[in-house]
Amino acid sequence: MRPINLTEPVPSEFKLFKPHQWPLFMLGFRPFFLLAGLWSVLAILLWQFILNGTLSWQAQIPATLWHAHEMIFGFASAVAIGFLLTAAQTWTGVPGLSGKGLITLSAIWVSCRAIFFFYADNQLLLLLGQIFFWLFAIAYLSHMLVSSASKHNYIMIVVLALLTLFNSAFLMSTWLGEYSFARLFTQLAVLGFMLLIGIIGGRVIPFFTARGLNRDEQVKTPKLDKLLLLFSLLAMTGFASIKLFSLDINVGLVLLPAATLHLTRTILWFDKGVFKVPLLWSLHLGYFLSAVGILFLAFSYLTGQINPADALHLITIGGIGLMILAMMARVSLGHTGRALKPANMVAWAFAFIALSALVRSFMPIVYSPHLAWNISAYLWVVGFAIFLWFYTPILMKKRVDGRRG
Repeated sequence: MRPINLTEPVPSEFKLFKPHQWPLFMLGFRPFFLLAGLWSVLAILLWQFILNGTLSWQAQIPATLWHAHEMIFGFASAVAIGFLLTAAQTWTGVPGLSGKGLITLSAIWVSCRAIFFFYADNQLLLLLGQIFFWLFAIAYLSHMLVSSASKHNYIMIVVLALLTLFNSAFLMSTWLGEYSFARLFTQLAVLGFMLLIGIIGGRVIPFFTARGLNRDEQVKTPKLDKLLLLFSLLAMTGFASIKLFSLDINVGLVLLPAATLHLTRTILWFDKGVFKVPLLWSLHLGYFLSAVGILFLAFSYLTGQINPADALHLITIGGIGLMILAMMARVSLGHTGRALKPANMVAWAFAFIALSALVRSFMPIVYSPHLAWNISAYLWVVGFAIFLWFYTPILMKKRVDGRRG
């Protein structure tokens, strides 16, 4: 695999006035992985400029909420939609969103980023844009799943509907100036993404591990998977109920069962052979950090000795961030017909994101939170910049085997 070469001639497949025929818009993972990668770098750099006073933040909404919204409902949501619209084609045999429809959905996502940054006080416009993005994606995914009677995957529609609800409630809260409620809905969205990761991870991590290590059988945990789905939903419901209605129950108690089940799966799935395969150890490490992050978050409420924000960042950076990077790296290779062997530098990208999570979550406990935030941010930027360097040409060019996708 080669990095970007700007001196290469424009390939004949790049038809300037027919973007709907570009390879970039052949399948959902292509534009959304690229956009998410770009935004993950730009949004964090902007956040650092704001945090360090280099860039003045003029909007009424607190900059911390812009940062939370853009990393959860901007960056992570783009990857989730790109992945699901791609995976659903494999699950159902129904063609995934492509061409003009995919350009439209991508344009809506980009418009929402621009609205929030340049017109952050226009919450109604952003609310409508975000809802339209979610509903467009959910409608097409529902078409794919329902038309093929893929009932096993209907849960994906439920999870996306929950994320739509949390996103809408966040924007309504900021519109009304109820910033504490907005923060609550970002926390619920993090738990919603962990539910999605729990479902998808349960399917792909054992499968990828078995294939990557040439094992005859993959580890299967069907009963544990069902329990995790149940307790993840209960954790979200309990978390929301306790916070919204000020119930006299410690939030940590509703998080512990889900954290325990996540950790149990990491142990059952583990194989020491994964250390030799970057596309595998990154997935296993990301899932492990997310499980530890939920446990860390539970202890933050149970003990009062840990800042919940530090625990949340172990989930968002180490869990969601690293899992996203690992999945994008693998899916981009597999769905473009390439060998599942990324460039050596990509393994460093995984390591930088993992280190970013550890620095952001644990360094503030012992030394200079502000320095920790900066170091973590720059590690994140370097990690995703490496991804962009090696994967941009892959996402923009046709499959090497000539197939559609």
